Amino acid sequence: MPFAFSRSVDPHVDLSSLDAFNNGAPFETFARMRREDPMAWSEMTSGEKGFWSVTRHADLLELNRQADLLSSARGIRMEDQTMEEVEARKTFQETDAPHHRGFRALVSKAFAKGTVAQFEDQIRKIVTELLDVALEEGEFDAVDRIARRLPMQMLAQIMGVPQEDGPWLVEKGDALISNADPDYTDFVVDQLDGDAYRMLPFRSPAAVDLFDYANKLLDRMDAGEQIGVLNLVREKTNSGTQMSRDEFRNFFCLLVAAGNDTTRYSISATIHALANDPALLKRLQAGEFHSWEGAVDEMIRYASPTTHFRRTATRDFTFHDKQVREGDKVLLWFISGNRDETAIADPYRIDLGRERNPFLSFGQGGPHICLGMWLAKLEVAIVMQELAKRLTAIEQVRDHAFLRSNFIHGIKHLPVRVTAR
Repeated sequence: MPFAFSRSVDPHVDLSSLDAFNNGAPFETFARMRREDPMAWSEMTSGEKGFWSVTRHADLLELNRQADLLSSARGIRMEDQTMEEVEARKTFQETDAPHHRGFRALVSKAFAKGTVAQFEDQIRKIVTELLDVALEEGEFDAVDRIARRLPMQMLAQIMGVPQEDGPWLVEKGDALISNADPDYTDFVVDQLDGDAYRMLPFRSPAAVDLFDYANKLLDRMDAGEQIGVLNLVREKTNSGTQMSRDEFRNFFCLLVAAGNDTTRYSISATIHALANDPALLKRLQAGEFHSWEGAVDEMIRYASPTTHFRRTATRDFTFHDKQVREGDKVLLWFISGNRDETAIADPYRIDLGRERNPFLSFGQGGPHICLGMWLAKLEVAIVMQELAKRLTAIEQVRDHAFLRSNFIHGIKHLPVRVTAR
């Protein structure tokens, strides 16, 4: 590709560093680890406790499904947290069964495949309107004009909040999940005082504003108002428990952040691929692939927007002859599994007709598989379809820039030039 997706060539990148993905995913580092040390111990440059890295596809599948061995309830990110911080900041992502199963069952109804399919017309309308503006400009930042705007506009409709609140929610969501990138926050997480905002989601003061917004939604729901899908999560589970106001506020922060960013970076990677390989656009236009779902799966595998999730060992165990102790952090590097040659043939090549694609971008195989999977796939599919329908050509005109994060991997600026049909 003229502008390679990743420029990282160092086989020994420090994965604990927030700068580890600044040049794109460190695929050479993951490839070395898969070959030489698939259960590797890494120290953290921050001085926090180190972690184990799981990098092989088969190992990721095996360990991800063992929720009794590897708990989510002590945090899902690399950083150390006290139990007080975990409790203050947790969503159902940071819970194990049965608590996780109960609340997931409530929310999953709103994001099931059949339910999401009903939003196709709305998504296509949003994409069409975004492309009308972008194509008129001819040259633009594809992240700013398309990838950053679509997910939150759609999520606003599903949540039942005003469309005009979308840009503000995007800004706050970016400040949360992109808390290490000075382009998105004035409170860069590794430049803060150690105790600053430690009880807030992602240790970000943006959570305060989102809490205020969520409180107003809670008041309206408590008064009997139906607000999109949000009322679902406050229903009682089968065991009779109900999400508290604190838990709802944290859940709302998660929905705004994760529901926007991971889809955004899947779209930006897709547009990057189309802009650097003209044959891909031609194959889409000619229908040279098995199905749109298969083509979308391939692009999301290629993008791998969520690099890892952390789990914590609930007991001692041995894996690849390494002794893991109770309380150790174990990181499941799904982005590495998506490039594992033993599971996916020719994994660095985009193959829209890939017949076997056991990709792991959504945490497949485990109890925490992404709730928004079907919505993300539909949004990416419609962007691909509309670009194929409306473009003669698309090319990248300057280098792209990556988000500063070792948790979320994605292109944040992507300058392209298009020729419309």
